[in-house]
Amino acid sequence: MIRLTAVLRRHASLSPEAFRAHWAEAHAEVIRATPGVADRVVRYEQHPRAEAPGRWTGSDGFDGVTVQWFRSMDDFGAMLRDPGYQANVAPDEGRLLDLDGSVYLLTDEPRVIIGDRG
Repeated sequence: MIRLTAVLRRHASLSPEAFRAHWAEAHAEVIRATPGVADRVVRYEQHPRAEAPGRWTGSDGFDGVTVQWFRSMDDFGAMLRDPGYQANVAPDEGRLLDLDGSVYLLTDEPRVIIGDRG
């Protein structure tokens, strides 16, 4: 399993409330409804930033985290090249996110130190 973890900054044109609403409703539905994306994403998680003060975390300016699971790097790459992704998801990401100000990390299977893997 491959995981894309993205620490997201909202597009400058969006308020925090508008970002959260669009991300939770419209963007999630675009992903769910787009063939070539929905059938390659094994799991899609949204983690909005908590409303609590977070200066000590270094997370000021970030609005949330998404974790997307894929069976393989080939599936991840195929999703990015898919015409449905290019026509539907990518333009919505451009309206929703500060793409250059967000951070993206692809990782392999976790090495669990504490906790249940199931």
